[in-house]
Amino acid sequence: MRLNIRHVTSYSFEDPVAYGLQQLRKTPKSTWGQTVTDWRTDISGGTREVSFEDNHNNVVELISFEREATHVTVTSSGVVEIDDTAGIMGKHKGPSPLWLYLRSTPLTHAGQGVRALVRAARDGENDLDKLHLLMAEISAAVTYEVGASYPDWTAEKALEEGRGVCQDHTHIFVAAAREMGFPARYVSGYLMLNDTLTQDAMLAWAEAHVDGLGWVGFDVSNSISPDPRYVRVATGLDYLQAAPVTGTRIGGAEETLRVDIEVAQQ
Repeated sequence: MRLNIRHVTSYSFEDPVAYGLQQLRKTPKSTWGQTVTDWRTDISGGTREVSFEDNHNNVVELISFEREATHVTVTSSGVVEIDDTAGIMGKHKGPSPLWLYLRSTPLTHAGQGVRALVRAARDGENDLDKLHLLMAEISAAVTYEVGASYPDWTAEKALEEGRGVCQDHTHIFVAAAREMGFPARYVSGYLMLNDTLTQDAMLAWAEAHVDGLGWVGFDVSNSISPDPRYVRVATGLDYLQAAPVTGTRIGGAEETLRVDIEVAQQ
């Protein structure tokens, strides 16, 4: 499948910005089953300073805001070809060792709630079955609800509340999979929806490493493994390492943020 993607992030500030610097992780990866045929980043009100790959093989672009800017727009767009791999991403590659993805983070700490899910998922017949069972257990325990959670919610907090969004589902899955002994990572990316062209946020899902298969994707919020509608962009131990935008600024009070994403089959 060949997908056209356009991701526009627009900032408006009541007061001019004195200084601003951001890291962008919005460029898809060319990996097994996914080929980026064209991609570009256009910036209004700022400058692209440098681009590099981090230790998770994410493409990171560093941009600065123009001094006294009141409007900044970042447009990322391109074309990506996706094959149907049944959610299997293949063997581990990159500078980070596989054991790194067993490491817990504050957002993916496994407490009492996560350990209860792990006990329920251990009844699976094999590793892959256990992970699919884990996905079902999380989906039943945490209702998907737009706007239900906050960015700093941990896996345990989302389980305690019993509601959340894709970020929360992914943190829970990653925490539980690691507790079960599977290297696991957070994935951010794009999804072509069947019922609408426009979206206001990227999607998050998880990947676990299974012996004999390699990395396998699990989208708890939609209860499926990724298909050709999914475009992988960034990976990390949790959201903080795969977030599409992180940064800092001085000035620019009263920020208004707008995100417009379009994903369509070419």
